Amino acid sequence: MEPHRIVSREEWLAAHKAHLAEEKALTHARDALAEKRRALPWEKVGTGYTFDTPQGCKTLAELFNGRSQLIVYHFMLGPDWEEGCPGCSFVSDHIDGALQHVERRDVAYVAVSRAPLEKIEAFKKRMGWQFRWVSSFGSEFNYVYHVSFTPEQREKGQVYYNFETSDVTKGGFDSDELPGLSVFYKDDAGDVFHTFSVYGRGGEPLIGTYTLLDLTPKGRDEKRNMMEWLRHHDRYDDVRNGADTGTAETPKNEAGRGCH
Repeated sequence: MEPHRIVSREEWLAAHKAHLAEEKALTHARDALAEKRRALPWEKVGTGYTFDTPQGCKTLAELFNGRSQLIVYHFMLGPDWEEGCPGCSFVSDHIDGALQHVERRDVAYVAVSRAPLEKIEAFKKRMGWQFRWVSSFGSEFNYVYHVSFTPEQREKGQVYYNFETSDVTKGGFDSDELPGLSVFYKDDAGDVFHTFSVYGRGGEPLIGTYTLLDLTPKGRDEKRNMMEWLRHHDRYDDVRNGADTGTAETPKNEAGRGCH
């Protein structure tokens, strides 16, 4: 760290009070934005998507699990990937504790990936997670919600992501899967509506680790991006012991078919 300015208690307090005013303004602005988000128009979901789950094939409506609201996390784990995306895993490390409270507020949560269910279950067991995670393999779900991309789309070099068409190699990141989060509502008649989706850094509020790091003098301490330091939580010992295998996903295995 660069040498930091050291001041008297009085000057420290004055600076922190001024900063507190900005923090409060940001809190109020965030609350106002959340209210606008809840007021956004909805679209009716007409396609009967089905998913492979440990309890058999389920429709999107059945994933609500008796609740009226559903959060779907689009987890990057493709059919031929060996393991889940480290960034999505970073997000998911924060989920189980929150669900103890979220599920009491009429909200269901499920992660969805295109990988076959057996691959999802194996990685979930390795990570020690408890949240529900299902497979959309063979379904158009991921493509409709713009988090998976066909070889033809990638070959053209342009994909639709985060509500705009972008260069697939922008920033040196080229993948058949990208992260996102979608929210749905089911009314008393059983009709399902898509209320909101967010992509890229829009899912960052789920990451409590960043909230803690942002309080510290060094902050996130990321030179270029999170992938420089981030590992699956069972790989940090590899880093300390000099046996780090890196974070890149290397597709190798062919996928089997599920209920589709």
